[in-house]
Amino acid sequence: MSTNTTNETGEAAVPAIPELVIISGMSGAGRSTAAKCLEDLGWFVVDNLPPALIPTMVELGARSQGNVARIAVVVDVRGRRFFDNLRESLADLEAKHVTRRIVFLESSDDALVRRFESVRRPHPLQGDGRIVDGIAAERDLLRELRGDADLVIDTSSLNVHELRAKMDAQFAGESEPELRATVMSFGYKYGLPVDADLVVDCRFLPNPHWVPELRPFTGLNEEVSGYVFDQPGAKEFLNQYTELLQLIAAGYRREGKRYVTIAVGCTGGKHRSVAMSEKLSARLAAEGIETVLVHRDMGRE
Repeated sequence: MSTNTTNETGEAAVPAIPELVIISGMSGAGRSTAAKCLEDLGWFVVDNLPPALIPTMVELGARSQGNVARIAVVVDVRGRRFFDNLRESLADLEAKHVTRRIVFLESSDDALVRRFESVRRPHPLQGDGRIVDGIAAERDLLRELRGDADLVIDTSSLNVHELRAKMDAQFAGESEPELRATVMSFGYKYGLPVDADLVVDCRFLPNPHWVPELRPFTGLNEEVSGYVFDQPGAKEFLNQYTELLQLIAAGYRREGKRYVTIAVGCTGGKHRSVAMSEKLSARLAAEGIETVLVHRDMGRE
């Protein structure tokens, strides 16, 4: 690849060629799930890229100075006009010493028929025929690629979580897949966050709004936070809910869930929920969970 730059000594620096995974297989066998799993693991994912452009994508990644170290490309029959170019592209990559793996998603005819019927969508190759006709045509088209695959995953009896677990086992490395949490304070009077996975209600605690000297401040203020956590049950709630979240986080990882939004609410989203969110996010971060803190309604009054 003609992507050399110079290092500090003026010598030509060899660009880091990205690792490449090509995801293909039967329509309805889980290509999108496999691609999303790699995306969650930090791969740069391109869906339905014409095979002739794969070497170009790898070259652009090599020019990124390490910012794009791993690329996953989904190739399927939606791009069948370009599918004949795949073998030529693979030969080009091999000549350039690009490390690449082909992941092929397989499934039985019965399972594929059930999946297409459940979503009431035609198979992309069935034309005026039946679903089984499209499946047969696709198997024939992909037969050679399946033979070249480095990893074949049969998803006939797998659910989404089990497929993600298999992808994690192959590509997550030795470390456990990360869980990313968003802790969001909010006010019930402004409505529940639509993207909340878990909702925490802090309205069981006395409201600092009714303490005149605290009313102008928010839960970011030390006096307000101290008032909230001096209330009976506040510290116990924080401790026990943190323990519960550790249990939930372990289950989320096993099930392949990578993102969780925890909504912490009080009446106006100004005092109690803000103070509790601050402490909760700090606890999660201390447990090694990547955490983003958002105060949705603070300052809205």
